[in-house]
Amino acid sequence: MLEIPKLIWRLCLCLSYLIFCTTQDSGLYLKELIDPVLTCFNDSDSRLRYYACEALYNIVKVARGAVLPHFNVLFDGLSKLAADPDPNVKSGSELLDRLLKDIVTESNKFDLVAFVPLLRERIYSNNQYARQFIISWIHVLESVPDINLLDYLPEILDGLFQILGDSSKEIRRICEVVLGEFLKEIKKNPSSVKFAEMANILVIHCQVSDESKSTYDLIQLTSMTWMREFIQLAGRVVLPYSSGILTAVLPCLSYDDRKKSTKEAASACNHSLMKLVTPEDDVDDEESQTKSSPQSDGSPSKKESDLNDSLNESQESVGFSNISFFTPASSDRPAVTLDLDGIVQVLDRHLHDSSTGMMTRIAVLKWLYHLYIKTPRKMFKHTDSLFPMLLKTLSDESDEVILKDLEVLAEIASSPAGQTDASGSCNNSDSKTELHIPGGVRDGQPVVVGCKVTDLSPSTPSMNSYFYKFMINLLKRFSLERKLLEMRGAFIIRQLCLLLHAENIFHSMADILLKEEDLKFASTMVQTLNTILLTSAELFQLRNQLKDLRTQESCALFCCLYRSWCHNPVATVSLCFLTQNYRHAYDLIQKFGDLEVTVDFLMEVDKLVQLIESPIFTYLRLQLLDVEHNPYLIKALYGLLMLLPQSQAFQLLSHRLSCVPNPELMRTVEDPKAPVKDKRLAQPHIDYSELLQHFDRVQSKHLEVRHQRAGRSEHPDRKL
Repeated sequence: MLEIPKLIWRLCLCLSYLIFCTTQDSGLYLKELIDPVLTCFNDSDSRLRYYACEALYNIVKVARGAVLPHFNVLFDGLSKLAADPDPNVKSGSELLDRLLKDIVTESNKFDLVAFVPLLRERIYSNNQYARQFIISWIHVLESVPDINLLDYLPEILDGLFQILGDSSKEIRRICEVVLGEFLKEIKKNPSSVKFAEMANILVIHCQVSDESKSTYDLIQLTSMTWMREFIQLAGRVVLPYSSGILTAVLPCLSYDDRKKSTKEAASACNHSLMKLVTPEDDVDDEESQTKSSPQSDGSPSKKESDLNDSLNESQESVGFSNISFFTPASSDRPAVTLDLDGIVQVLDRHLHDSSTGMMTRIAVLKWLYHLYIKTPRKMFKHTDSLFPMLLKTLSDESDEVILKDLEVLAEIASSPAGQTDASGSCNNSDSKTELHIPGGVRDGQPVVVGCKVTDLSPSTPSMNSYFYKFMINLLKRFSLERKLLEMRGAFIIRQLCLLLHAENIFHSMADILLKEEDLKFASTMVQTLNTILLTSAELFQLRNQLKDLRTQESCALFCCLYRSWCHNPVATVSLCFLTQNYRHAYDLIQKFGDLEVTVDFLMEVDKLVQLIESPIFTYLRLQLLDVEHNPYLIKALYGLLMLLPQSQAFQLLSHRLSCVPNPELMRTVEDPKAPVKDKRLAQPHIDYSELLQHFDRVQSKHLEVRHQRAGRSEHPDRKL
């Protein structure tokens, strides 16, 4: 009696021999011939599986193209044998596989539509041999000219990227080749590519990052390369997916040289995506929808729904359920809209994340600046939520980050889109300091501050309500973070002077400091501002404006600065030197005898002497030649000399004053009828006596506060 496996084998052979007998009408009986053989593929006996494979080979070899209507069941059976543990079965299945590939390649009747669902199902297999079988078939089908697999790429792209992460080097190599061929075809025919359906797939795999698995780096690099090409080829079609793209791209910008290729691809993606945002994106959504044709049905198609379901399963299967995945509501509309809310959310999240790399933070700030330039109306709706974090970013360790942050803040402060009412958004609840806006700025009405009627508004009143909010909060931050003021204060203020006009910065800060309750901070801040005013190249024009005080605007600015500068006596004197108010400087120095002379005070006088010897005060030193017309300048300098102890600064100033010529030797014969040339005669009137009284009041407050502090502290200020 025959063994059962041999009996079944002989039955299989009989079935295969039948095909030779019915060659002409074999198509009519193929189903009856193939199904029994395929059933044997599931048998536990490896010999029987081999015999079935041999029998099916004979059937397919004779039937050739007639087997194509049964291709799905053949493919399904072969995919199982591809992972068979028996080497003989595996070898037999490979012969059958090659034969079937030849038939598909030769025929023009292959039903791709019916095959793709099966391919999409099997592509997610984790078995290495099954993956190799699947990828080899995709490679063959992609190379056949009559088969347009590109139309169905969205349904298999996710699976291809998962196969790209296989541990087998050979499988990864074949998968890279297949993906490369697809990308070449996409570049050749971009008009027929379904970019929108594949955008989310790329977003998912661009975010794959596991330092322990090098294959994930390959997935990320490949998907980022695809994303770069998609953005360049699809253009604004990808805008609805921009928040997801940025979620994937931004972290890659901070990669080191080990991932240089991924970093460069991400940088190209970021740059290309940024260029897609244009002023037309600032149009309200309702207006853009009115311009676009209405949709009869806004629900996604079944095909897209199935694709998203498979993507969700894919995320869960590989452990990426926490990855950002975006499906914009406008993706199915012909009118492409920018997902601005999503973008701002992503940018804000990266700014808040303390682990965000420097290059990523710079890119985030560049994006914010770009959005405020291109879409100011929409962006100002997010300003109140972004503003606190932008201020906090000023404490960043990187100068480049601070520069970009200042550019964003400057754009917010100067953009016409930020104009609000006095009770608008600038009056945020987190601001404890009440802003004192000069009347000239708010309603154009002139005010009087220690001088005759003048206009206190800056010469370039192009700032909006956020400008004053910015100045208030910046000074508040300096007050709370003294280290920031000490290390970066001058740098920040100098850059703001370049971005927002120096007069606006100094005018507003002086106005705010006038009401500062922390007198010690006010004195320190005035000292910082004064040093910047006297030494920075960025303040050259402002110094020239103050030097002559010829106009009402310059006099108004001087009065505004003076009132705040009174928090620091030495800074007040230096301001008078800068504005050539030598008599008032002398009057101030006379009052120094009534002040507490501390070590810090003398150090400031020492620094002022050093400044007098600098190029900034070249004009002052030259005026020492005209003794007759500048007696108070000489008196003021002698007053400083008398304040100083016997130090290097004392010797320096003493030597300078010893060079002052004898007035008798410098006297020249002049025509008594000639008018006296004094460029100061045209100066508008300034009430210096009122300013001097203001100085006394401010210094009295400082003295009172110091005494209170000394009474509470065990270590009062050192006095000479």
